[in-house]
Amino acid sequence: MPVAISPKDPCNLARTFAAKPDTLSLPKKRGPKPRAIVEFPQPLVLEWVDPPTFPEAFALHLERHGDSCHHLHRAVIASGEAFDRKTFHNWKIGKRLPATLQSFEVLGRVEQRYRLPADYFRDKLIAAAKAPRGHRFTNIADSERRRMAWHLPDDLDQRPDAERAEIIDWVRTVIVSGATDYRRYQAESLRHRYGLRFPPLDGVDCGAWDDAVLYPKVNGLRTPPRLIREVKDLIQFKTSTLSAIGSKRAGVWGDETVAQKVEHLGLLFGAMTADPTSPIGGRGVPSDSLTLGLLVLPSVWDWYLTWRETKRGFYTNWEVNMLAFGLALTRRETGWLRQRPAIAFDLAVIDGLVSDDDLARARIDWDGICDQAHDHCLRRAKEIQRVARVHRDPFEPILAILETDRPLASYRLITAEIAARIPDGRRYPKAAAEVVRGMLMLRMGLHLGVRQKNLRQLLLCPRGNTPRSERQLETLKRGELRWNVRETKWEVLIPSNAFKNANSSFFGGQPFRLLLPDLDGLYPHIDAYIAQHRPILLAAAEDPCTFFVKTVKRTSRDAAYDSATFYEAWRLIIQRYGIYNPYTKRGAIAGLLPHGPHNVRDVLATHILKTTGSFEQASYAIQDTPEMVALHYGRFLPQDKAALAARILNEVWETG
Repeated sequence: MPVAISPKDPCNLARTFAAKPDTLSLPKKRGPKPRAIVEFPQPLVLEWVDPPTFPEAFALHLERHGDSCHHLHRAVIASGEAFDRKTFHNWKIGKRLPATLQSFEVLGRVEQRYRLPADYFRDKLIAAAKAPRGHRFTNIADSERRRMAWHLPDDLDQRPDAERAEIIDWVRTVIVSGATDYRRYQAESLRHRYGLRFPPLDGVDCGAWDDAVLYPKVNGLRTPPRLIREVKDLIQFKTSTLSAIGSKRAGVWGDETVAQKVEHLGLLFGAMTADPTSPIGGRGVPSDSLTLGLLVLPSVWDWYLTWRETKRGFYTNWEVNMLAFGLALTRRETGWLRQRPAIAFDLAVIDGLVSDDDLARARIDWDGICDQAHDHCLRRAKEIQRVARVHRDPFEPILAILETDRPLASYRLITAEIAARIPDGRRYPKAAAEVVRGMLMLRMGLHLGVRQKNLRQLLLCPRGNTPRSERQLETLKRGELRWNVRETKWEVLIPSNAFKNANSSFFGGQPFRLLLPDLDGLYPHIDAYIAQHRPILLAAAEDPCTFFVKTVKRTSRDAAYDSATFYEAWRLIIQRYGIYNPYTKRGAIAGLLPHGPHNVRDVLATHILKTTGSFEQASYAIQDTPEMVALHYGRFLPQDKAALAARILNEVWETG
């Protein structure tokens, strides 16, 4: 690049050139003196609004610094370097966009000259969903293009066709979808949706099961009103504080269990109504014949179990859990179906599933047919348990971390990668807010070790405000982040009834309380998030009072996370900053795969096991019992146990 020379009068000359930025020519001998080339010219305009598109941004910064296309070419293009001056003009008016490796190198020099953040112009191109890299987006849908743009190298179109295809395939399989058998199966399943969707059940009248009110279709499927009312009655039975007079029940469902059971029932009845000739290969049962009463018939259970085994290729514990649900519905005295013999009159003949004899027996001997269903589900559950396989290994996405000697230290590298790439909040306030939010999701998850529900529902009490009492939090079944004045630290308080395992011996009826450590800039990030970033994410939407809030957009004014959106937010952070990308050199950990917040509990438990060998201490980190750690969370292999013992024994040899 040319050697910088200080100008004598940059301001006046800047105004002259800014008036005609595209027509700069060398001055005549008797005219103004030639303007000297400046490496870092002072901007004429200090306050500016960041434009959304690349051409607008390029033109703005030319004007801000009093540069013309000709003068910028002289300043950033070395002598003898082949780069047409007209290219700058074409970029400025939007006639062309950067499309070669050389173009992006030149843009880097422009960013340096104007003191802009690295990749400032490149991000404009990606944000606008342009295709600045030639063949890189050929035959890729717009939605997939937006997901992949972040992860593709700038010089992709300069590489051979085979290498381009290899990179795109790697991004698709490793970063976007996750290269596991279960993720591939899940992606294929999502192409053919079949599950019935239930409307909000709060306003559904549990009576009048034969009401002919039509509900709108969801994904082309309509759930019949009678089935909606039955499911509503079941939920009310399992969630009400007091059971109805004359009814008996065993256990109460929480919100997460309700959502899970409704989803599972939607899958079961959706499979039954699906067209047998479609890729789903359903049973083709008329929707008007659907009723929870079908679950007392062994033929219905066997068809569904066989259909799932055919679809997946083998049995899993999912089928065992579904059979356990059938056992609960038909259990003596406390089963919901057992206590509703009137449902027998809603059953109808279904060829191959429900016969006239089944109808007659159900209407005459409801207890007998419920006993038959209970015994059948119990036998099938035992048979499937013997052959069930694991389709989703919960450790697989994070094996690259769990196999290290210090898993928590490895996972911490992701937060360090995020902190190093936080955008300039003055220029990109929303982008900076989203990145800080993502980093705090990971930090809070690592410090607390709680489940996703407790993390996303964590309430916020800013400094200076009065914290909610323990009784208020128990009523809400939520925790709170508040400032502890006495300890001068941020504190998290979560009542025991907010946890899934509230009756576990870990709690003993007492709340979970933890003072967050002021380590690695945690407190400054929390303070900046609360004061600056969180209001930007909320915009003008109603504040849900949770610590973590979604980015409010025109299409969605609800700022509260649900389980699906929180999972996707976490997964996006891992895709961008956690997975090491050998083609862009971004990301923290090679071999990592996309995952959700629940895997943090595996990291914490495994880290303590590898450090101490104590299942009890590992259970303290995730508010659970040693038995649960051994069954589900800790990956403590024989070689890990041997290594821990060897470390202690080797101290004798090292110290003499």
